[in-house]
Amino acid sequence: MQQIMKQAQKMQQQVAQAQAELAEAEVTGTAGGGLVTVVVTGLGEFKSVKIDPKAVDPEDVETLEDLVLAAIHNGSEAVRELTEQKMGPATGGLGGLSLPGF
Repeated sequence: MQQIMKQAQKMQQQVAQAQAELAEAEVTGTAGGGLVTVVVTGLGEFKSVKIDPKAVDPEDVETLEDLVLAAIHNGSEAVRELTEQKMGPATGGLGGLSLPGF
């Protein structure tokens, strides 16, 4: 039982360290070959949106909306990948934990 408690405490420390690293990390999501760029923290907080003036066409707002949405999705995917990278070792792969009977 003591061994399990030590392992749990070590895992908790690793998770805390990974969360701290995620809080400091920033990733970028882009769309349209860089016409729209978003910056996201490792915790999923969107920090900024940059739109190249070439993407702004008053006659075609829908395309710009699609580009912004695609950049957000791209940034969110980058955060997910970073989270798996940082948290995977800390949780021993428990992110996809499958418990029998559940």
